[in-house]
Amino acid sequence: MTDGEMIGIDYFAWLVLIVIIVATVAVFVALAQLPGQIAKKRGHPQAEAINAAGWLGLLLTVGVVWALALIWAMAKPILQYSHREESSEDVEALKSQIIELKARIDAAQEGSQ
Repeated sequence: MTDGEMIGIDYFAWLVLIVIIVATVAVFVALAQLPGQIAKKRGHPQAEAINAAGWLGLLLTVGVVWALALIWAMAKPILQYSHREESSEDVEALKSQIIELKARIDAAQEGSQ
């Protein structure tokens, strides 16, 4: 056998190496996405920030920030922000309430003088 020839065991070794590399990358991606996926599933208001922290934590800090992102994703947020679009009727109702309250305050101030 010459030095340039590859035998079956060489091809098998290359195949095993490629499978190990692909599996390592797949596990890395799955772990990096885990905090963000948990946060989105739980409806966390900072899900995008948790996702970014998961990726950056695994890439830059060898998992320290990733662990904090995982804890952050599991934590129940203290404040819930509910975004809903205000209709023009709601805005007009609020304006009329403000005008009414302003009139009451002015009347109370005049009465106390």
